[in-house]
Amino acid sequence: MRAVVQRVSEASARVAGETIAQIGGGVLVLLSVGVDDDASDGETMADKLAGLRIFPDAHGRMNETLESVHGAILLVSQFTLHGDVRRGRRPSFIAAAKEPLAVTLFDATGRRLESLGFAVRYGRFGAEMEVALVNVGPVTILVDTKRAF
Repeated sequence: MRAVVQRVSEASARVAGETIAQIGGGVLVLLSVGVDDDASDGETMADKLAGLRIFPDAHGRMNETLESVHGAILLVSQFTLHGDVRRGRRPSFIAAAKEPLAVTLFDATGRRLESLGFAVRYGRFGAEMEVALVNVGPVTILVDTKRAF
């Protein structure tokens, strides 16, 4: 699994002009499931997201977690994170999982985060979305359960 995690003061997802999810402070997580991912990747990703120390402490250092700042999560599926452009200019998405695996692991990751006590809002899997955010910092972190980066 791959994720782009952005620290936000607010974020939302819209489909066909309708806001389907929104959060205040917390993180926007763009999540992609790979063809070689399984349930353990979902657990690893959720645990990593829960423990990321990307929020400022009293001294302005990134020492606080999402839990300690009572932040929310907007979880949005984005298969394009598995796009490969090493050859040519058009991305290849053969490493991105398709349904039903992608849906199953995406949902399991969100449920794991919820079980850890986080308020999770969801984009609509497979939909053309408009995702808006106010990135604070800016702070953007890449997470890969296969440790490719």
